[in-house]
Amino acid sequence: MPAFKTLPLKIQAMMVSILILIAALGVWELSITANSGSSGELTEYERLTGGGAPKAGVPPPSKVFVKAWEQLSNPFYDAGPNDKGIGIQLGYSIYRVLTGYFLAAAIAIPLGFLIGMSPLMYKALDPFIQILKPISPLAWMPLALFVIQDSQASAIFVIFICSIWPMLINTAFGVAGVRKDWVNVARTHELSPIKTAFLVILPAAAPTILTGMRISIGIAWLVIVAAEMLVGGTGIGYYVWNEWNNLDLTSVIFSILMIGLVGMALDAVFAFAQRAVAFNE
Repeated sequence: MPAFKTLPLKIQAMMVSILILIAALGVWELSITANSGSSGELTEYERLTGGGAPKAGVPPPSKVFVKAWEQLSNPFYDAGPNDKGIGIQLGYSIYRVLTGYFLAAAIAIPLGFLIGMSPLMYKALDPFIQILKPISPLAWMPLALFVIQDSQASAIFVIFICSIWPMLINTAFGVAGVRKDWVNVARTHELSPIKTAFLVILPAAAPTILTGMRISIGIAWLVIVAAEMLVGGTGIGYYVWNEWNNLDLTSVIFSILMIGLVGMALDAVFAFAQRAVAFNE
């Protein structure tokens, strides 16, 4: 234990995380094995009614690892509309998320600058933002399907809606929070509003803007799973729902783990960007 305390904090945290993971997997594996071996002899009635037939149940982690190896060894196979590799399904989902996300960024960040720099526009647009922001993104899905009449475009629209608010609010907050002294210095040097926005306000507000973008990408990845369950066709959400309909819980758990890993990777990208734009006064 004294040697453990001399290790760097990151190494200590990693070792504790690994121990927790091993313990959790061990308990999971042993509990499933114990339950599967606890069935006694069937009664005559159970035999007549099919009680001895195998039932779907939560698989042990060993089966999930086998499924993961099978899927990841050939992630891009395409054997038909309802049988595509996990790589293809994730690719569709990531495409929809990034398309809706960057469309939202193209509107939210300039509009956030306008709101943050203009008290008039803040007061004029705030009622609309406060009404639209609490609406669940999935509540827009029926209207989007009716108006757009395309399931993929409707899913992208839902991602757009759920991504825009954190970016818009954080951008407006970051811009409004820039020190007035810096803006006054820019005016003293007769910088135009556009140059002031790019040379003074943007560097100072960038960390707050990136925080909003990081929150938005996490929400977008959460919402796309539910959206694809509704629209069907392709994507990781559809994959989860299709495997549930097939009662393949091993594939369901594997896909849940993949959703978590991709979400962690997306968050890590924006965490790195946040550190890169850290502003020192």
